[in-house]
Amino acid sequence: MPDHTNHRSINVSINGKTISVADGTTILDAALTAGVHVPTMCYLRGHEALGACRVCAVEVEGSPRLVASCATPVREGMQVRTNTRRVREARKTVVQLLMSEHDGDCTQCDRGDDCELKELAYLTGVRDLPYHGEKPPAHPDRTTPALSRDPGKCIKCRRCVTACNEVQQVGALFPQYRGYATQIAPAFAQDLATVACVQCGQCAAVCPTSAITEVRHTDAVLRALEDPHQFVVVQTAPAIRAALGEEFGYPPGTLVTGKMVRALRDLGFDRVFDTNFTADLTILEEGSELLGRLKRALTGDTGGDTRAGDTADHGAPAALPQFTSCSPGWIKFAEYFYPDMLDNISTCKSPQQMFGALAKTYLADELGMTPDRITVVSVMPCTAKKFEAQRPEMTASGVPDVDYVLTTRELAFLIKGAGIDLPSLEDDTMDTPLGLSSGAADIFANTGGVMEAALRTVHELVTGRPIPGDNLHVRPVAGLEGIKEASVTVSGAQGEWRFLEGVELKVAVAHGLGNTARLLDRIRSGEATYHFVEVMTCPGGCIGGGGQPRFTDDAVRQARIDAIYREDEGKPIRTSHTNPAILQLYEQYLGAPLGKRSHHLLHTTYAARPMPTGGPIG
Repeated sequence: MPDHTNHRSINVSINGKTISVADGTTILDAALTAGVHVPTMCYLRGHEALGACRVCAVEVEGSPRLVASCATPVREGMQVRTNTRRVREARKTVVQLLMSEHDGDCTQCDRGDDCELKELAYLTGVRDLPYHGEKPPAHPDRTTPALSRDPGKCIKCRRCVTACNEVQQVGALFPQYRGYATQIAPAFAQDLATVACVQCGQCAAVCPTSAITEVRHTDAVLRALEDPHQFVVVQTAPAIRAALGEEFGYPPGTLVTGKMVRALRDLGFDRVFDTNFTADLTILEEGSELLGRLKRALTGDTGGDTRAGDTADHGAPAALPQFTSCSPGWIKFAEYFYPDMLDNISTCKSPQQMFGALAKTYLADELGMTPDRITVVSVMPCTAKKFEAQRPEMTASGVPDVDYVLTTRELAFLIKGAGIDLPSLEDDTMDTPLGLSSGAADIFANTGGVMEAALRTVHELVTGRPIPGDNLHVRPVAGLEGIKEASVTVSGAQGEWRFLEGVELKVAVAHGLGNTARLLDRIRSGEATYHFVEVMTCPGGCIGGGGQPRFTDDAVRQARIDAIYREDEGKPIRTSHTNPAILQLYEQYLGAPLGKRSHHLLHTTYAARPMPTGGPIG
């Protein structure tokens, strides 16, 4: 995109209104500054404009042709008209041409009213289709656990290509063939399962139609809720509470935690729990693992964690930096593209999978049930969680830890389909004990949040004091910068952690797999060294996940991030290691962090994946 900073201002007229903008600003952005909405289709804010679809065409005085406003910079004195008859007729024709190649059976479409093409057709006045283009061959692709493709719905806007290649640098989707035969698909127009797709769902998040959607678990969940032999529990990820409201008309960043809990009860779930509980548990396990790695790396001590009498930590790798493991798209990305760094990834399961393992063991024991009688449903902002739940190693009790995963969008579908009016609901609270959590668990939703939560606990365990800073926050790891760095110098280390006294702990945070690849390459080359690194698959972290309400841009991401921090700051418990329900779980059931039982239930392994036909673009 053009750099709009440090340029002179120029004057431009938009529909007769003169405004001043930076030199290099596009007509599209100038119109936005003037309060004028110009429709777009192929354009993704924050990325280089393609100027391909021409939906954003406008009329510029003196120009013989209409111009693409997303790709045309303004110039001094430019006179722009965005709603002349010529513009309206051109846009209508463009939309008619797009729809002529689109399988437009709206009665069999997952998107419903959440379809940008349908809305655009309405706004441009399309009431008939005078053109009949050749439609793509029917080839529904349901070969992956998380994502479903329908090429017949594709209008070739290439947004998914931008997301997959520029944002994530995975390279699973490209234009195939040429002319009328063009398809947006994996290599050689094969199925997604044949390429190195990490199931992140960023393609589905930007698709304007239903050409790419999540694999729906809604029908299976409804069947489970109606089965009298199943005890159905639900867990909700921290990012859901700051985004679900958008599906019901609330502005981005509105917290609807209590209403969400009430709606889940009304849907018929037997217990409503919080993934935040196992986010706190993750910090105890992951933080203990990090301290063990630091001890082995800095002292050469390979004797394991001396605090746990039944430790299973002997011989664990001392590889640094330690990477977080809660984002399944990142795990699959590493298994494909960075297998040499798998030993650096924490062995902790994600909070979703930890919860499932405990629900079918600890909770099952409490309820006097066998694991197969408990159905665990997750509500997640992430499509890759559907893939993660089906990983064969995620079966701590002999059956899958998690049975079904709903995205935020799917939960909204269930609530609306049940006739539940979310805004009118009274607030409710999570069930205990798997519903009690700290503010540190809430911020798992945000990029930098897992790092901050871990530093809060590790610093206090090592020094006996809260981490210094602004209200427990580690500001350098917050925000939407793609790669963030921070350091904390340990002062006042106590007991067995005295070897950390004076050590400058260096940490880094990356969100979005393109940023992650750049950071990993720096680490691999020795250009950068850290002790601990947080990786989130999606831009902004979980709040920008592939299963969140559309359409997500940086303004929406920031609003959700701010809401999550408000949730954290309003909690009476702000650190994971002071959550009394977590302490009780260790005392009554797990024993100690990294102990034998926690190792069996809460930890896992990773393995390199053979590279399919696709691959990264970089």
